[in-house]
Amino acid sequence: MRVKTFTSVVRCLHQTIMPLKFSANVSMIFTEEKDLLQRYRSAKQVGFKGVECVFPYDVPTEKLSAVRKELGIEQTLINTYMGNRQKREMGFAAIPGKEKEFQDSLELSIKYCKALGCKCLHIMSGKVPDHEESQKADLLKQMEDTYVKNLTDAVPRLEKEGILALIEPMNTKISFPNYFMNTIDLAVRVIDKVGHRNLKLQFDFFHVQIMHGNLTKNFKDNFKHVGYIQVSQPPHRGEPDSGGEIDYKYIFAFLEEMGYDGWIGAEYTPTGKSEDSFKWFEKFKV
Repeated sequence: MRVKTFTSVVRCLHQTIMPLKFSANVSMIFTEEKDLLQRYRSAKQVGFKGVECVFPYDVPTEKLSAVRKELGIEQTLINTYMGNRQKREMGFAAIPGKEKEFQDSLELSIKYCKALGCKCLHIMSGKVPDHEESQKADLLKQMEDTYVKNLTDAVPRLEKEGILALIEPMNTKISFPNYFMNTIDLAVRVIDKVGHRNLKLQFDFFHVQIMHGNLTKNFKDNFKHVGYIQVSQPPHRGEPDSGGEIDYKYIFAFLEEMGYDGWIGAEYTPTGKSEDSFKWFEKFKV
């Protein structure tokens, strides 16, 4: 795919006075390119200063690092290793009996973060195993205890490497059935239990809208915990100006007013061609 150069988009992205900074999720955008390395190049060509990647683990660190340095683009976020994709594993941090798998996945993730100069790591909790309804309460408590213990061990380890640990409530109603970390209340409770400055909330407006709604109040109430933001348009996870439930012109102005100065990941599935999905930069004047 040959990506068009959008002069106005590049201008908006590179304005030094711009209070919000956006990172392209190259696992979801530019998928016309099968090569992940080329997606980095496409993001740079459009004008993004940062990229995030859900699962970079199929590409050797040396190749990813070389391309990132060549382009001068920042790696803003990766996820921990998810496990077996065919089994639809979604991480191990909250899975009792999978502590060794979690430790191994954490070390692999640290290796990638260090190679890419990435300062943020989303620690995936994993899914709730099949169970009898009568066992649900005990199972969820056991998973929360496991999650807290694993995070308590992992978060200081990440801090020593200069990597911020993030946990993200992801919706179970549409996208990720049975995912354990699925509500803000649970995330904040876990953060409080771990009690470490290096553990923050990854606030994805798409997931929060589906699970909770009341976006601005939920953001304000938990602003002190927020370490990273992601955006897309529910219910279909399109670009921010596609048809859907969230008024992103209002949300972006709200984030400016709140003084949020971290990265905002554009984690959406383009409704058409990737190269045609960036009009929202102009429309919302971001």
